[in-house]
Amino acid sequence: MIGFARIFEGMGMALDSVRANKTRAALTILGVAIGVMVVIGMASMITGINRAVAHQLESLGPKTFFVFRFFRGGITIDDGTGDQPWRRNPALTVDEANVLRLLPAIKDVGYREETSGPVSYGDTKLSSVNVIGYSTNWPLVSGGTISNGRNWTELEFAAGADVCVVNEKTASSLFPGLDAIGKRIKVFGMPFTVVGVYAEAQSLFGESSTPMVMLPHSTFTHVADWFKGWMGIVVMPADSATVEQAQDQVISALRVRRGLRPAQDNNFSVVTQDKLLSTFNSVTSGFFLVMLALSSVGLMVGGVGVVAIMMISVTERTREIGVRKALGATRREILLQFLVEAASLTLLGGAIGMALGALIAWLVARFTPVPAAIPIWSVVAALIASAVTGVFFGMYPATKASRLDPVEALRYE
Repeated sequence: MIGFARIFEGMGMALDSVRANKTRAALTILGVAIGVMVVIGMASMITGINRAVAHQLESLGPKTFFVFRFFRGGITIDDGTGDQPWRRNPALTVDEANVLRLLPAIKDVGYREETSGPVSYGDTKLSSVNVIGYSTNWPLVSGGTISNGRNWTELEFAAGADVCVVNEKTASSLFPGLDAIGKRIKVFGMPFTVVGVYAEAQSLFGESSTPMVMLPHSTFTHVADWFKGWMGIVVMPADSATVEQAQDQVISALRVRRGLRPAQDNNFSVVTQDKLLSTFNSVTSGFFLVMLALSSVGLMVGGVGVVAIMMISVTERTREIGVRKALGATRREILLQFLVEAASLTLLGGAIGMALGALIAWLVARFTPVPAAIPIWSVVAALIASAVTGVFFGMYPATKASRLDPVEALRYE
């Protein structure tokens, strides 16, 4: 109880110091608050994005995996030599996707290529719309539903028909208040008939998704201006097969089709959802570490302020320290008193920073597509960092106060 009383006494002195030295205390608190605010804000946004991406991958089905021309996890840096490893891998083809669809462990296979381009309806023009060329089964492997109208048929796909499906964002932008079905729009200057409206699965961007137009892949390759060679294949294993069995059959089929010898490495990449998610998490973690380093500057500023305000406090209370020592206070008690006072200052800054960070997270979740969510660990880390900053930077003033000679301190004017 005595220990708690001393801690509360130190906190009370810290608040008295704030009231007596408002400007100096405000600068100290502001530095810590900014550092904590950045940590809370960044952690909430990154956590929300990671959860949204994980949910989006789960919507495809827990066993779904992907085949890419090239995939390397993490952040890659161009060394300037021009020898990019992906150039050594041949592009995936529609024929290869059709071969995979025939494997016994595979339920279905979809493929896609995409670009961006202008889309217009009458006088309404959208300058940059995500235009995607899909296989016919794309709603099955992409999640979401056709909320109005229909998808194109296999016959339309084989004929390269000028039909398309638009997402709800495109429909509301081009045909506000009108039924989109049957409307004639222009994609890359070519006329297309809208046959369906696509309602996306819950994703990172929710209702604020970017405008999209889906075309039959057979039509896309004839009208679109896109960067060739980056087709992606989505593979859905059969219900009776495991992911490992399906992956083994896909890898074997592609190696045989590409004529790879046993000693040669795969010139394609088979990627599971877990690997995609871990790669995404590693990238966002890298950004978070950078922001954490930047936020430490705020804590350093607050720490320097702690040293300044505590040194002033020690000087102003020299006689008080002398009286306390004359009455029997030990060096340890004086040290603890000033450390609690310093930690209280930085904890106050940390609490303000957490409130500001929570406000930022709410504003981001409310007014942007990012579903920000504050993780518990960031709150605990912020409180610990604030207290440690106060103790670390308050150690020198507290040590100086504890070592004052009581006789000299009592003589101080």
